[in-house]
Order: sequence, then C-alpha cells, then structure tokens
Amino acid sequence: MIDQELVRLDARRGQLLARRAQLVSLLARSAPPPWPSPPLAPPGRGPSSAPRSATAEMPPRSAQNVLLALGGVLLTVAAIAFTLVSWGQLSVGGRAAVLTVVTVAALAVPALLLRRGLASTAEAVAAFGLALMVLDAYALHEVALPRTDALPYTAGAGAVLAALWAGYGAALGRLRLPLPVAVVTAQLPLFLGSLAVEASALTTGWALLVTAALDTALALRLKPGTVRAVAVVAACVTSGAALLTGGSLSVAAGTPLAAAGPGGLLLAAAALGLFAAWRVNMNRMAPACALVAGLATVAAAGGEVRTAVPDGWAVLGYLLCGVALLTVVRTRLPRAVVRGLAGAAGAVTAASVLWTLPALAVVPLGALSRVTTIWTGAPGGAWAAVGIDLPWPRQPTAPLVLLIAAAAAASAYRLPPGAGVGPGRRWRVPALPGAVALGWAAVLVAPSALDLGYPTAVAVPLVLTAALLAVVVRPRARVGTALTVTALVCALAGSVSVSLLSLATRTATVTALVALCALFTGAAIAGQTVRAPGAAAGAQTASRPSPAVRALLACVAVGYATALVAAACPAMGLPAERTALALLVVPGAVALLGARLRRHPVAPAIELTSAGAAVLAVVLASDRGPVLALVLALSGVIAAGTAVRTERRRVAGYAATALFVLATWVRLASSDVSAPEAYTLPVTLPALAVGLLRRRRDPEASSWTAYGPGLAATLLPSLLAAWGDPDWPRPLLLGLAALALTLAGARLRLQAPLVLGGAVLALDALHELAPYVAQMVGLLPRWLPPALAGSLLLAVGATYEQRLRDARRLRGTLGRMR
Repeated sequence: MIDQELVRLDARRGQLLARRAQLVSLLARSAPPPWPSPPLAPPGRGPSSAPRSATAEMPPRSAQNVLLALGGVLLTVAAIAFTLVSWGQLSVGGRAAVLTVVTVAALAVPALLLRRGLASTAEAVAAFGLALMVLDAYALHEVALPRTDALPYTAGAGAVLAALWAGYGAALGRLRLPLPVAVVTAQLPLFLGSLAVEASALTTGWALLVTAALDTALALRLKPGTVRAVAVVAACVTSGAALLTGGSLSVAAGTPLAAAGPGGLLLAAAALGLFAAWRVNMNRMAPACALVAGLATVAAAGGEVRTAVPDGWAVLGYLLCGVALLTVVRTRLPRAVVRGLAGAAGAVTAASVLWTLPALAVVPLGALSRVTTIWTGAPGGAWAAVGIDLPWPRQPTAPLVLLIAAAAAASAYRLPPGAGVGPGRRWRVPALPGAVALGWAAVLVAPSALDLGYPTAVAVPLVLTAALLAVVVRPRARVGTALTVTALVCALAGSVSVSLLSLATRTATVTALVALCALFTGAAIAGQTVRAPGAAAGAQTASRPSPAVRALLACVAVGYATALVAAACPAMGLPAERTALALLVVPGAVALLGARLRRHPVAPAIELTSAGAAVLAVVLASDRGPVLALVLALSGVIAAGTAVRTERRRVAGYAATALFVLATWVRLASSDVSAPEAYTLPVTLPALAVGLLRRRRDPEASSWTAYGPGLAATLLPSLLAAWGDPDWPRPLLLGLAALALTLAGARLRLQAPLVLGGAVLALDALHELAPYVAQMVGLLPRWLPPALAGSLLLAVGATYEQRLRDARRLRGTLGRMR
C-alpha cells in the first residue's frame, strides 16, 4: 500500500513539474523586454544601498513616454518663444539659417532614431519638427510676405504643409503622427480658399463636399488604422457641413431656379454617400451612409417641390419624395444600402407625422372646450367646434399626410421577409398596428382640418369607432395582441372625443351616447361568440379577444349607458333628483345580467362599474334628503338582490345592510325626527331576533353578522341625538343600555355587542363629562396639564413592555370572540 501511494505521488509530482515548465515558458514569451539591472553594490555597502528598480512606482515604458512628451512640449514652447520674441534680433540671413538648420535637424533625427529602435523618441522629435514647420510658415508670412492676406496665405500654407507632412509620413512609415496630422490639415485649404475669395455659401458648400470626397477616397483606399479613422471622421464632418449648407439654402430658396443650386449640392452629397455605402457594403458604416444619402435626396427633391406648391403643401411634397425611396426595397441593391434608404424613408415619414401633431391636438382640445359650453347650440363647422383660440392655423393636408404614412406602414407589413429592410419578421409586427393608428388619426382629424360641418364632425368618429371595434372583436391571429390593443386604444380615444364634442346640442349628445352604448355593448357580446372563418358552430378559437379586453368593452358599455341616462333625463327637462332615481336603472340591469353571468370573468368588472352609477345618483340626490334616502334604499334593494348569489353574498350583504341603515338615518334626519328610537327600535328588535335564530342554527356565525346591523340601527342614531340633546334623560338611558350591552358582550364573549356598546358608552360619557372637564381645566394652573401629560408619558414608557403585552392580550381576547 505504501509503495503504491509513493508511486502515485511521484507521478503527480511529475505532472506538476511539467505544468510549471509550460507556464514559465508562456510567461517568458509574453513578458516585456527586460529592464537593465542595477549595478552591483560596491564592497562595503549593504544590499539595501542598491537602487530599487524592481519596485518602481511607474512602468518603464509609461515613464519613458511621459518624459518624451514633456521634452517635446518644452522644445515647442521654446521654439514659439524664440519665434515671437527673439526673431527680430537676427538678420534675414540669420533667421533663414536658424529656421533651416533647426527644422531640418528636427525632421532628420527621427530617421536615425528609428534605425536604433527608439520609436517613442522619434515620435517626440517628429512632433517637434512638425510644430517647427508651422512656426516656419508663420515666420515666413511675418517677414517675407507681410502684406499677404491671412486667409489666402493660410489656405496655401495648409496645402503645402499637408503635402509635405504626407510625404514625410510616407517616407518614414513607422512614424504614427505625420500622416494623421496631414489628413487633418488637408481639410483647410479648399474651405479657407473659398472664404478668401469671398465665395457664396453654395460655393463654400461645394468646397466642403470636394474635401469630403477626397477624404472618402482616402478612407476607402487605406487599410484599417489610425489614418483611416481620421479620414472617416474628417469625411463625416466636412460632408455634414456641406449637407447643412445645402439644406439651409434649399429651405430658404423662393423659386425652383434658386433651389436648383442647393439641390445639386445635396444630390452630389447623396451620390457620394451611396458610393461609400456601396464600397463598404459589409461594414457597419454602410447603412448610415445610405441613410444620409436618402435624406439628402429627399431634401433636394422636396426643396424643388416646395417652391412649386402653395403654402402648407411642402410637407406633403417631402413625404412623397421620402415614400418614393421605398421603391428600392424590391430592387437587387446591396442589403446595407436598402436598409439605409428604407431608414431614410422612415425618418421622413416620422417627421411628417410629427408635423401633423397640431392638427391632432385640435380634436381633444375642441372636445374639452365643450365641457364649459354644454348645449349652447351647434357651431358653424368642425373648426369652429374647437371653441378656443389656437396659436396655429388649420392644416388641410394633415389627413392626406397621415393617410400616406398609413399606406407606407401597410406596405412595409406586406413586404416579404427577404426584402432586406430588417432581420426576419421583426419589422412586420408593429407595421400593421402602426398603419391602423395612422389611418385612425387621418380620419379623425379630417373634419377639423377640412372644416367640415358639425354633423360630419360627430358622425365620422362614430363610424370610425365602429370599424375599430370590429377589428377588436375579430383580430387577425398572426398579429394578435398588438393589433387588438392598438385598435382598442384608438376606439376608446375616439369615443371619448366624440362624446365630449357632441355636448354642443341635446340631440347630438343623446344620439352619440346611444350609438356608443350600442357599439360597445355589441362588441362585448360579439367578443363572447366570435369564431374563426370556416370554424364549426360552437368552436372556440385562439383569435377571440382576451378576457381583459372583453371586460373592458363591457365596462365601457356600462359607463356610456350611465352617461346616456344622465344626459337623457336633463334633455327631457327632468330635475336632478329624478335623474338620480333613473340612474339606478343601470346598476339594477347589471345586477340582473350578473345573475345570469354568475362566475363569468366579465361579471365582477361590470358590477363594480355600475356601482359608479349608484354613486353618481347619490351625489345628484344629495340636495334633497327624502330623495337621497329613497336612492340609498333602492341601492340597498339592488345590493340585497345581488347578495342572493352565493359568490356575492358576503360583500353584497354587508353593502345592503349599510345602505338600508344609511337610508333610515337620512330619512329620519330629513324628517326632523327628535326621537329616532321610535323608528329604529321596531327595526332593531326583529333584526336581533333574526340574528339570534341565525346563531342557534350556526354557532360559528359572527356576532357582527347576527347582531351588528340591528344594534347599529338604534345605537348610532341615538348617539347622534344624545350629542345634540341638552337634557339628561336620553344620555342616561343610552349610557345604561350601552353598559348593559358591553357587559352582555363580555359575559357571552360576543364581539359586536362588546365593541359597539363600549364605543357608544365611551362617547356618551365623553359628551356628558366634556363641560365639567373643560371647566376644571380652566381652573387649573397652566403648567399642570403639560406636567400631567409628561408624567403619563413617563409612566407609559416605564411600563411599555407590560402595556404592550396587555394590548396583545386584549387583541387576542377580542379575536377569540365571535
């Protein structure tokens, strides 16, 4: 056994040694060049006196770069100081000799340094030499050509320096600085030259575009690296400046001839962008270049159209030019080019849709303006129906713009997956819902944008809502939720808008609400029975609206039914209290419908919505006590009828009890009854008898269910009467009754009598003792109440744990009661 273990350990040791040798060889190959070791310490000095190169605070290469950069900066500063300060102390020959010798030396030294492998030092000296060449150009202008204008000289000097630096960088290929600097400097000659000759803005734009073309050609010829990156950035900057120049001139042009020049510049820029996109087809820059080219083409063509059409039609012209770009989708152009041009068409379409937002804002603003001017008469037209002063004029082309955008979205949905405008089917999912939303917006804004008649402004949204609800109840399976949600949101928004807009006249209001109630009711019913085309009778399909959608449709139908009743009664001249009674028809009808639906998912939603009609009825009847009591009693009847159903018994039963009690109180208060016990005791005694029978049949029944309603029916009105009674018999009798209930509840362990009796007893005692307490407090010194309060707090704090345990024990005792 020991021999086997030793063999195993020896084999493992051999494996670890081989792995160590492999890792050491890898580290040796990847390690940086060795830094020269420090000299040995002379005899007599300890090893601690040797320099600690191995623990230097900065890596050797970083320290070298910092030193070289600082040296180059100092030399450049010295050269600038010499040129600006000491230049005038030398003769012309001396100046020429100094400039020639120093510049030639600074440019020649990097070649020697590169041969010795000192690349970083060569870069620093070369940078110094490039700076000297700039100073030489400045000095030459100041001494030899002082009368030459600055701009022409700078343009020429930039061209010469760019050529010299490019040649110098090509000769010394290992230097990284001269070629990028040459590319950056080459951006100046044409631009500064156009400014020097005071050329027009169009000519300056052409100069920038030519510079961008040269940069593009250079970037396409070079291999990936620093110089190519600099050329790409320079091309983007100069071409962007040229596009901005051409675009601003195109927008400012007043005639087709004036727009032709900027249009030519924009088209040339578009051609350059398409050429670049075609050459770098597999690069990430290709779609961006094609996108810019598409936008430039639209700007050029749209600028010509803008000058030839009336005011207000320019956006439509730009949109048509943008949509025309979609024709390239079905061509055999490279995929990246197609994606970029399609993106340009989408960007133009989105901008055009944003332009129509003021026209869209007219619809909700006009609807809201009707809230303060209900039934004041039909306005002269849809634009007059807005009823407010808007800071923008009408946009008659807004519906056409939206329709074209909707058609573009629909055509995008119909494109085959391999059209090249996006990966797979991802763009098709939002295309059809977007087309529906844009088409809805186009039809919705048409009456106000075209200033059609008021009946048309009311009828068009109703028809549009009906069409959208048809889409909601019969969605296409391959689009599904996105289309359903879009159509539903548009239908709801349009229905709210038309319901508010119809408030101008009684007839329009009632007609619109009847139509909306019928539409949403029909949609809710159709959502329950919809079948796919060709499906067997009674078959269920996956395309049926979801339960949430059906519940929302039913709730909206109930809401519009409530609004219809609330509007129809005043339209017929009925007062508010009769309108309140009529509103109870809605929760009554919903209660009957709920009895049929039972546990259907739609039933709870519509029952809660119909409760809003009952609340509105209470608000309308609040001015007249007898009517309010009747409304509360009828609401209690509806709740009691709902409580017959097993699944609603608990909630509806409590609600019915509360409503009946409230109705009783309100009726007594409105009749100025001074002795409510004469009316409440006949209700309390039978209620307690019924509760007693309930407890005998079901000992587990809660005392709140059995005795709570009967006790509350008498105790609470009597408490309110006692608080307003200046005599002592009523409070005394009420206190004795409450004390008896409290003791009975404690003895029989019943929660409802104990809590109700104790609360009424405490409030009754507080009412009777309040005058004496106030009188006593007035006689006490001012410092005594705070002192007593502080002492009480100290006592409670000192026995906090005990009080907390007592409170928990009390809560547990109450919780164990029935």
